[in-house]
Amino acid sequence: MMKAIVNTAPGQLEWRYWPLPQPGQGQVRIRVTACGICATDLEMIAGWQRTGFPAIPGHEWTGVVDALGPGVDKALAGRRCVAENVLADGGEVGFEHPGGYAQYLLTEADKLYPLPDQFPFSSAALIEPLAVCLRGLTRLRPRESGATLIFGDGPIGLITLALLKLHHVGPVLLVGGRPARLKLAADFGADRAWNYHELGGNLAMALHELNGGPFAQIIEASGSAANLAASLDVVRAGGKILLLGDYGPARAGFPWNRILHRELELIGSNASAGAWPEAVRLATSGVVPLPRLVSQCVPASDFRDALEQVRHNRELVKVVLDWTRCRETEPACRSGVSPVRSG
Repeated sequence: MMKAIVNTAPGQLEWRYWPLPQPGQGQVRIRVTACGICATDLEMIAGWQRTGFPAIPGHEWTGVVDALGPGVDKALAGRRCVAENVLADGGEVGFEHPGGYAQYLLTEADKLYPLPDQFPFSSAALIEPLAVCLRGLTRLRPRESGATLIFGDGPIGLITLALLKLHHVGPVLLVGGRPARLKLAADFGADRAWNYHELGGNLAMALHELNGGPFAQIIEASGSAANLAASLDVVRAGGKILLLGDYGPARAGFPWNRILHRELELIGSNASAGAWPEAVRLATSGVVPLPRLVSQCVPASDFRDALEQVRHNRELVKVVLDWTRCRETEPACRSGVSPVRSG
């Protein structure tokens, strides 16, 4: 048996004993060391159509190869690693397949990316969002000239900012709503960082005036439909808008001729396929400041407090669950025997 944080019903998480998964052909078992809490986890826990109950969230994970299935290279045993989450059946670790809210998980050996032995586990948990940002920028093909606007001061917005500055795309300007995060954006090299709470009721007009004109490209990383609508008003003719947020059930409410007549490009980017080798390289080289995004690293047994912090303390950037340490007094652990997919 292992310990797991199990999503048993809408809005319900339980600390449970859970069957220890056994790796099959081509699979490895990972002993999870750290797992980031993502806004998408909160949506999953609240209940959605994609996954049922019970389920084990956690797609921003890192760990150590603990056991090998048949056909797996024995040299992988004991290696620190991350892995691309989309498996051969199309399901993802942390969604359709149990994720890093448990002490152990299964994944496929050919999805693994080994890490240096001394690379911090808390930083490694941010390689998944780094890969998401890299894939988005690959799809955007950012122009080096003209101003870029980023909506969103969360991990995706801040990592995207760091990547743009790393590749000398500029100027880069960011809009957010939390002073501590906006200060971090300035530290990451934002040419300007604005608090939308201070910009008045007409966000598009205020941004146009502050920039002295429209933006060459916009990256919407907040998941706000209002910000996406504002993007159409502040991007220049022939400009690009990259959608990196999750907009839930929100629907478009604009004339499609605005796209046609102004020759705009709307570019969606989902997940991280193809971006993992570069994400691992950048993370382990230290050129992307992932450690500065980790606001708290808490024992996994304190998951309830950690999730409350994520929900209500908007100054935090990333909270990471630490499976290498738990409190001396852990929550009561129930037995869990309900089936959950394990690869």
